[in-house]
Amino acid sequence: MVASIPAPGQAHWSSKAAFVLAAVGSAVGLGNLWRFPAEAGANGGGAFVLIYIICVALIGAPLLLAETLIGRHGQRSTVASAALMARQSNASSAWASLAVVGMIANYLILTFYSVVAGWVLYFIWTSGSDVLRTMAAGQPFAGAYANLSVEQVRQQMPDLFSDPVKMSIAHFVFAATTTFVVARGVKGGIEVAATWLMPAFFVLLLGITIYAGISGDFSAAVAFLFTPDFARALEPQVLNSALGQAFFSLSLGGGAMIAYGAYASRDTNLGQTSGMISAADTGVAIIAGLAIFPIVFSVGLTPDAGPTLMFQTLPAAFHSMPAGALVALAFFVLALFAALTSSVSLLEISTAYFVERLRLSRGVVASLLGASFFLIGMVSVLSFNVWADHRPLAFLPGFENANWFDAFDGVTGRILLPLSGLITAVFIGWIADRKLVDDETGLQRSPLLPLWRFLIAWLCPIAVFLILLFGLFPQLIR
Repeated sequence: MVASIPAPGQAHWSSKAAFVLAAVGSAVGLGNLWRFPAEAGANGGGAFVLIYIICVALIGAPLLLAETLIGRHGQRSTVASAALMARQSNASSAWASLAVVGMIANYLILTFYSVVAGWVLYFIWTSGSDVLRTMAAGQPFAGAYANLSVEQVRQQMPDLFSDPVKMSIAHFVFAATTTFVVARGVKGGIEVAATWLMPAFFVLLLGITIYAGISGDFSAAVAFLFTPDFARALEPQVLNSALGQAFFSLSLGGGAMIAYGAYASRDTNLGQTSGMISAADTGVAIIAGLAIFPIVFSVGLTPDAGPTLMFQTLPAAFHSMPAGALVALAFFVLALFAALTSSVSLLEISTAYFVERLRLSRGVVASLLGASFFLIGMVSVLSFNVWADHRPLAFLPGFENANWFDAFDGVTGRILLPLSGLITAVFIGWIADRKLVDDETGLQRSPLLPLWRFLIAWLCPIAVFLILLFGLFPQLIR
């Protein structure tokens, strides 16, 4: 094995459990609670879930292992770790572009992800105020927003979009919280946040799922999620959506797993931990579906509401359910925990890079990056109101109607992340020193090593290339 030398002062997770919790926290985000149910609802339920699980097993998990081993071997920032592995493989350091593209993508994602997390904060405020109101009235187990009509409940989100001041305040609070956690460092900030927030997240998720099973139409949800229409499973749109969700749900392509892998100790078996992280992320997504869809079906709402499912359909469903006020608050707190653990990993990538390159303190770098992503995020805030008519990329296919928020989302999700993921798969599958890579996997004596080798060299590049192709030319799957 070609030995790597840890960077001076390189931090490490205090334990394997801390690494797994932090990595699961990075992967488990609003994509599990917001995007997965929306995609499943819009793409046939069981057909989508079936293809999604297959994609996680055959594409997501192998790429996750590839990213973590780059970081663990390099013990540096994402860019420096990739460059080191390239040099030690007698390859061009230009292969570090996989980390450069990913770092840029994740930083841009953070600018609008913070805006979406701000929506969560707003609904925590409204649902929390509603809980206090019902308790003051002696009705703590009333439905959510009992003083509003269903139409007024649904109108909360459009009203928020039309108010740039409220959106800006919520965006600022979330951005400042993320910056504070990252500024405190790996052990004092990121690890502490993960080890406290992730167990609380799982407890809340389990509690809401039990509530949904008792108060909602659980059998309808199970049938919807686990009875695949095999004809739909072969539709190009369903295949592409499931593949994209598997890729993005695991935080692949942006370097988050390279960054977190860099803090893993040498005795951490990356093959095992990658499997655990993939399984946990997939489990959370499916359990989230079992928490959300029984509530949706029980009040006669449709599951295909898309992105509005979490912020309009669910509040309307909580409106008429027993203890809906309390459950609504718990659900949005749950979403906040998921959002924060993911945003921290997004900011950590660029923070570690600039701390390493500029030799400045972590607090200074994190603060500067936090201020800048907040300011860039204001463009997305204003795209819902003041600049609602702006279409910055109207000249590109698939972006004709995209405002600034949609443009940031589309460029990062459809182009930059898949490009970084494609370079990663080709680099690890074909370019990097074979023995160096195999020794880092933890699969040396496992029959899974040849399978992983095949998947990372052949299936993963083809699959990620298709994500990139359909992202650039969406008309191909219409």
